[in-house]
Amino acid sequence: MNNRLDQKRIAIVATDGFEQSELFEPRKALLEAGAVVEVVAPKGGSIQGVVHGKKGKMIAVDCEIDAANADDYAALVLPGGVANPDSLRMDGRVVDFVRHFVEAHKPIAAICHGPWTLIEAKGVRGRKTTSWPSLKTDLENAGAQWVDQEVVVEDKLITSRKPEDLPAFCRVIVDEFEAA
Repeated sequence: MNNRLDQKRIAIVATDGFEQSELFEPRKALLEAGAVVEVVAPKGGSIQGVVHGKKGKMIAVDCEIDAANADDYAALVLPGGVANPDSLRMDGRVVDFVRHFVEAHKPIAAICHGPWTLIEAKGVRGRKTTSWPSLKTDLENAGAQWVDQEVVVEDKLITSRKPEDLPAFCRVIVDEFEAA
């Protein structure tokens, strides 16, 4: 552990259907940098990951969304997977939680399909973003400028495209969360 994040509390918001690597790898990078990382989900217990659509590992939920206070967290991570953000963006409690980070101008990192939840929380208008290619039109319709790049950082919003981009995404989120 290198303590760069000096016990900063980071929320990873996810539910069943998260892309396993897009939650586990950022979580590991943040923990190794000294952050306190909590998985926040709409339900307690555990949530199911997927690896390219097939069942993967489960992870314990640290805090249910109803008990989570966005003021307690320094930054937010939104992993992808298709089912995960599609479900999250339909849950008003989650959207309100994410919107708090947008309005408080706290760092937010989203990868792959993760920006779907940001669209619902009104967090992309006027910002340069990237994502899994199928979200390009959704992001543009929400007022974002979409680009095809490994990682995009704009005004405390960090976005990335896919699992292959995780090494760069993890490096950047640690840097950006440290600076915030």
